[in-house]
Amino acid sequence: MPIMRTLPTSVSNTISAPALTAGASELLLDFIRQHPRLLVLTGAGISTDSGIPDYRDARGEWKQKQPVQHQAFMTQSAVRQRYWARSLPGWPVIRDAQPNPAHFYMADLERKGHVQQVVTQNVDRLHQKAGSDQVTDLHGRSDQVVCMSCDYRVDRDVVQQRAAHMNPAFADIKAAAAPDGDAQLEMDFSAFQVPHCPCCNGILKPDVVFFGDNVPKQRVETSLSALQASDALLVIGSSLMVYSGFRFCKRAAEWDIPIATLTLGRTRADGLSQLQLNAPIRETLDQVCEALD
Repeated sequence: MPIMRTLPTSVSNTISAPALTAGASELLLDFIRQHPRLLVLTGAGISTDSGIPDYRDARGEWKQKQPVQHQAFMTQSAVRQRYWARSLPGWPVIRDAQPNPAHFYMADLERKGHVQQVVTQNVDRLHQKAGSDQVTDLHGRSDQVVCMSCDYRVDRDVVQQRAAHMNPAFADIKAAAAPDGDAQLEMDFSAFQVPHCPCCNGILKPDVVFFGDNVPKQRVETSLSALQASDALLVIGSSLMVYSGFRFCKRAAEWDIPIATLTLGRTRADGLSQLQLNAPIRETLDQVCEALD
């Protein structure tokens, strides 16, 4: 395995942004040329330029309260009331978000043959909107809703419209967006009427993996098989604090697959990666894609 140069975080904090980006781009370009078949794992940091908030700060700490937990959503009606009420102002931010240049750069790298597979922890579908074909939505997709009893599926907009019609007092409430269609809103939600499955009256839930739930086994196995077939793992915009993403770095290390990370701040895989780039994502990828054939 070639020994890669690393751009230390301590150094990156002391030089100008253009110089930092240029240095990171050079290192990442070298990494891609040495490892032409990449599996790319993306996190919330790649979508922040699209107006979608992320979960954690540069130290990997929560920026706000943890998102809804799967078990609480499934067992507590008050949690479902709070979630769907906050979804009324929060979901449109995700629904209307458009890919930013970083998403288009990923699609460009796929077309040029450098990216074999994108595994994204995001549920916003922006990679697909940007034109990437080989994408695994590790945590599902927020634009669809599924019944937890009968597997009825429907576009999320349909459920959102029903919720607004059933709760006119909540329909026009404004609040700052939070990640994954949530909103920063605290009030009395006890009067909110939660839409249920029209087929069996079961619990409707966005087709995403909530915190505390497990990623479907087949989805994980397929993604790990893609990793085994790749020359290297490139992590973009993720602190990797959630195990569902960090597991790819653990497996890559076990399989002697080189790892590079491009994100602002520390990651859980800093001790495993051969290349750590604490640099702006969009600007770094811009220079890399310009230089690649």
